[in-house]
Amino acid sequence: MCGIAGIVSSDEVNQELYEALTVLQHRGQDAAGIVTCEHDRFNLRKDSGLVRDVFHTRHMVNLRGKMGIAHVRYPTAGCTSSAEAQPFYVNSPYGISLAHNGNLTNAEVLKEDLFAQDQRHINTDSDSEVLLNVFAHELQELGKLRVGPEDVFRAVAAVHQRCRGAYSVVAMITGFGIIGFRDPYGIRPLVFGERKTAKGTDYMIASESVALDVLGFKLIRDVQPGEAVIIEKNGTLHTRRCAEKVLYSPCIFEFVYFARPDSIIDNISVYKARLRMGDKLAEKIMRLRPDHDIDVVIPIPDTSRTAALQLANRLGVKYREGFIKNRYIGRTFIMPGQQLRKKSVRQKLNAIDLEFKDKNVLLVDDSIVRGTTSMQIIQMARDAGARKVYFASASPPVRYPNVYGIDMPAAHELIAHGRSEQEVQDELGADWLIYQDLSDLIEAVQRGNPSIGRFDTSCFNDDYVTGDINQEYLDRLSKHRNDQSKARRSADGSIIELHNAG
Repeated sequence: MCGIAGIVSSDEVNQELYEALTVLQHRGQDAAGIVTCEHDRFNLRKDSGLVRDVFHTRHMVNLRGKMGIAHVRYPTAGCTSSAEAQPFYVNSPYGISLAHNGNLTNAEVLKEDLFAQDQRHINTDSDSEVLLNVFAHELQELGKLRVGPEDVFRAVAAVHQRCRGAYSVVAMITGFGIIGFRDPYGIRPLVFGERKTAKGTDYMIASESVALDVLGFKLIRDVQPGEAVIIEKNGTLHTRRCAEKVLYSPCIFEFVYFARPDSIIDNISVYKARLRMGDKLAEKIMRLRPDHDIDVVIPIPDTSRTAALQLANRLGVKYREGFIKNRYIGRTFIMPGQQLRKKSVRQKLNAIDLEFKDKNVLLVDDSIVRGTTSMQIIQMARDAGARKVYFASASPPVRYPNVYGIDMPAAHELIAHGRSEQEVQDELGADWLIYQDLSDLIEAVQRGNPSIGRFDTSCFNDDYVTGDINQEYLDRLSKHRNDQSKARRSADGSIIELHNAG
């Protein structure tokens, strides 16, 4: 999962792009980058690390210009070298820089085509560099000395014809402007907004609306599936749907886990969607065990708090903070290696014993992926004196890998893959395990925007919305994502510890 932003302003944009990245830091803590355009020259700074560590004063003063794009990353492909930090750049045609959130499912085929047919060399393993070169080639095919909005729309339309998978993109063309576009399914989020100033109107594109909020931009709307938004350097705005066929299918896991609760995505409040997830869980508990003996509801910080609070209110039981989180330890489900994850969980959370002692505790988390974290947290609750430990997941069982930009592990490393809910409960060591029903999750999110007919729910039900995922692809993905593969890449220096999934 990554975060992207782009700004065209009447003033310098370096500081505001930096602030946008800090707001989007939850979407990736592996690397960060900013590129700005001053006249006909790009100024670029990118490296591995947190935003605050990548950019210092000496870098910021060189990022001059009144338009620019920015990116925070965690790598879905597993490599975390600074060479694959974004944005990427190609000098032909015009000079183009691009940042991308998502994952191309046909990246290997595209890479071969780019070399054999387009005579373009790809220098990294990143599908984002592939996407940039496809876009650049389609612009070059137009054979024009200067690019205009119609040319860009045609190039984006050609990208949609060639590329498969999930992609939300911000790109910048030297001396022209910034472009944002989204795949025909709208899997990954992208919004844009405006800000009126004494000098005119500034525009911003970002992964989440919260990035617009903190910089004083007013949300206009989401970039629609298959749509391109062009902001010329003079502030002129153009929008057009460039894909022939679209099927609005945003990733439902954004609402469960990744997005900030104060964001509006696809015209749905993430916060309210999570409240409704809590309602649905409470209804299920009352349906299954109307005479339950739950004494207290305790969330696993931080993402599950909203659903857990609503769940407690609906059940009429106490809500308590039973775990204190060390905020300097990242999310664990994509950390390479079981031992590293186990060590991280104990460093990340500490139990407040008095909230557990002699109580029947319902722990609430947003999801259960590998189960490593959940297993240890349940044991921590027992060690803190809990009489019984129940565990509720705000999402259904995660049984299948995500192929659209979330680095979930190989299928056999998912605790629910090939197991019944009772078997998962036994494996975790819980006295009772409650999963959200998929239909309830969909209803909880969809209620915010009934016009969305479907969501990408592939990690729950194996229904991959792009229709191009087969077992051969999943087998290749499994070989690349499993712990042994990541450990080998770590040993040879091509991968370092991943700090965050969100």
